[in-house]
Amino acid sequence: MRLDLLLRGGLLVDGTGEPAREADLGVRAGRLCFPGPGAEAERVLDVPGLAVAPGFIDAHTHSDGVNLLDPAAPELTLAPVRQGVTTEICGNCGFGMFPAGGPAAGQMRAQARVEFGGDVGVFADFPAFAEGHARVPRSTNLSSLVGHGTLRASVLGYADRAAEADELDRMRAALDAALRAGAAGLSTGLIYPPGTYADTAEVVALAEIAARHGKPYVTHMRDEMSQVETALAEAVEIAERSGAALHVSHHKTAGKYAWGRTGKTLPLLDELRAGGLDVSCDVYPYTAGSTRLAAMLPPWASEGGTAALIERLGDPAQLDRMRADIENGVPGWENTVGNGGWDRVDIACAPSEPGIEGASLAELAAQRGSDPLSVAAGLLRADGGAVMVISHSMREDDVRRVLASPLSVIGSDGVPKPGHPHPRLAGTFPRVLGHYHRELGLFSLETAVHKMTGATAARFGLTGRGVLTEGAHADLVVFDPETIIDRASYTDPLLAPDGVRHVLVGGTEVLRAGTDTGARPGKVLASR
Repeated sequence: MRLDLLLRGGLLVDGTGEPAREADLGVRAGRLCFPGPGAEAERVLDVPGLAVAPGFIDAHTHSDGVNLLDPAAPELTLAPVRQGVTTEICGNCGFGMFPAGGPAAGQMRAQARVEFGGDVGVFADFPAFAEGHARVPRSTNLSSLVGHGTLRASVLGYADRAAEADELDRMRAALDAALRAGAAGLSTGLIYPPGTYADTAEVVALAEIAARHGKPYVTHMRDEMSQVETALAEAVEIAERSGAALHVSHHKTAGKYAWGRTGKTLPLLDELRAGGLDVSCDVYPYTAGSTRLAAMLPPWASEGGTAALIERLGDPAQLDRMRADIENGVPGWENTVGNGGWDRVDIACAPSEPGIEGASLAELAAQRGSDPLSVAAGLLRADGGAVMVISHSMREDDVRRVLASPLSVIGSDGVPKPGHPHPRLAGTFPRVLGHYHRELGLFSLETAVHKMTGATAARFGLTGRGVLTEGAHADLVVFDPETIIDRASYTDPLLAPDGVRHVLVGGTEVLRAGTDTGARPGKVLASR
């Protein structure tokens, strides 16, 4: 049978971690095959000297809504596929676009505008989420976790209290339905309201549902800074009590009081895995993170949702209370500013004042003869809470340690918003391959690709993806292992990488010779 596409003479890096080998690879009806000698094809790509790998699977993104807002915005929507990504796992850090409704429907819609940069709406359930995305073109596939924060808000709003028994039952039922329909797991964002208002027992009760479906508990822990070991202990407790596999989101030890502690957290996780706990993590290859500016404030400030936060920010007495809590800390709160300083927090996206993007809060305060919190409050009020920041909070040795760990897979934590987003949105995977593999020799090419493909597919139940096997889905990336490198920077964050030649999604060429073909074959995938 004639092939649709023949990739001839490439170095197959198959996603399993096994040694690469030179071989031809065929695509027929959206699936992979290994053709014999003399195979004929509608189109032939001669790729000697180039690596042919499964399309990269981004273990951690926040791209739930970008195509719904503006499908034609290539600088944001094409950033993942230009670096070789063919599938993204969204719904991370406890917030997604489903389930929706309940007493906080308006608050959830307002929060979605903050999370995704515009009015994308929210969906009632996972099938509606998939149907909504099916109506708009996208270049990559999407798989989604169920966000605990969204789940909680749909049942009891943004109240800072424990869930009642009937409320917990409703959350469990909604989670069960979403996982049955194909959602990839349960995510928490235990530093973000309303997730931070939940106790350990609530999360255990929900993670039990994930365990029942054989899907992971994926957590942005309560603390990644000075209390990171305590937060990790809670994550492990939740996994052990519920029976769910544990996946730690963007594992890091951030802030000056936590630097170096990956030397303790990773050996602990290694020991737990050796003892039978199914545990993994994802990591991005940068020493800066990115989040909402509102996350710099104590959790009580956001009780009641975005509108309540904006009102508090206009009250001098409430600002004084926030200022004192930032200076002194609050038990159980990850005090990002207290662990670093406002001089390490840069504006990434401020729709009302794009000219300040790239400046730190400390710099802006000095320019305006004010203090950083007052400047932050003014920005948040002007933009309805939709202000993003980049926090320079990590140390390079910790990043390398997590990257090299056999526990880790690669996730960009990309936030596709306008302005000056974190360069990880456009550079994560080429940076791992170019800088950390080729230049630093942190791991082999085969290991690097495995962390981006087969290991991630296995963790999130994406059958038939992430490996080059007969009959697998034809999600592919062809790159030059000698030249691939990221070019995106904090000052120019959306520059496309070098060395990525071709990208196929479901057998359709989305990137050809580094150029967008205009094809948009991506879809929402169900996890099984």
